[in-house]
Amino acid sequence: MVAIIPWSKKMKPVIGILTAKKKDGTIGGNGSLFIELQKKLISLNGISFIFTLDGVHDDSIDGFTFIPEKNEWERINTPYPDLVYNRIPFRKSEEEIKNSTFFSDLKDKKIPFFNPGFIDKYELNQLFKDHPNLHSYLPATIPAIEKQKLWSFLAQFQSIYLKPAQSARGNGIFRLELDTEKKLILNGISRSNEYITFDHFWSDWENILKEKNYLAQEEIKSKTYDGKRFDLRILAHAENDNYIVTGVGIRQSQKQDITTHIPSGGKLLPYDLFQTKEQDFFIGSVVEQIGIALSQKFGFFGEFSIDVGISENGHYYIYEVNSKPMSFDEKDIEVKKIEHLCQLFLQLTVHSTN
Repeated sequence: MVAIIPWSKKMKPVIGILTAKKKDGTIGGNGSLFIELQKKLISLNGISFIFTLDGVHDDSIDGFTFIPEKNEWERINTPYPDLVYNRIPFRKSEEEIKNSTFFSDLKDKKIPFFNPGFIDKYELNQLFKDHPNLHSYLPATIPAIEKQKLWSFLAQFQSIYLKPAQSARGNGIFRLELDTEKKLILNGISRSNEYITFDHFWSDWENILKEKNYLAQEEIKSKTYDGKRFDLRILAHAENDNYIVTGVGIRQSQKQDITTHIPSGGKLLPYDLFQTKEQDFFIGSVVEQIGIALSQKFGFFGEFSIDVGISENGHYYIYEVNSKPMSFDEKDIEVKKIEHLCQLFLQLTVHSTN
């Protein structure tokens, strides 16, 4: 049985969290985030529910709301929310949303929403490449789909990264090196291959590179700590027409140095080991510039995370920008994230709730 709005109509704002179903039909997404948002919103006299595209009707939405007292999710049918927060976890599901009329319907109903979607790495590179300041923080990058161009790029830099244009958390990343004997060495997180010539490599990888729109990126020789490379993970949120730093974490490679991501064996280090006033100024500056650039190009981004590396000579490089940040392992950053998101919800819905 479906409950009809199990909360007081005085509770405002009502936040609809858009997600998607997994292949087995269950609801996907970051469940712990959804629960913490609900708890915080209730303390602010608001409420939230999660829903998928197939629960959307002309005048109402079928979804689920978390009941803290029962520690369980309850099925509900509710009018449209005051704001929609896009947390769809799968790119394929997001394409279905974009091909529907849902977002245009929200605009017609004057319901604000964020975020517009996942970020394609090549589109991001092109955006930053034309930016007056951000371009100086980009590693050299080209599409990895033309044989001769990729060979010339590898010959120029000797060691490059291969990254799918649409991926996250280090999935599908490889490092391709040209050694002194002109052999090619390909290393991934859990596999390695050697190729006698570039032709042999291309024969093996051409279809994969083209199907997944791989990019080639110069390898930056990173600063190290205790002999291991590290990089910065920066979480940012919109606030009062600006973008602010919510938190900064450090991730260090361990058994493999292809990526520093924790799920791939990376290690968490405290930011204060590396913190300086100059670095804090840099981070605050790029967060503001990236937030504005993204929203002007793609639509309003209420949040994003940035992966930043530091070269051996101290130059900063922007490796990734993620529109739907995963949970940070630092508890204090997660607490600030919930606070900033809920304040942003209140800010964006102030007109619709008056």
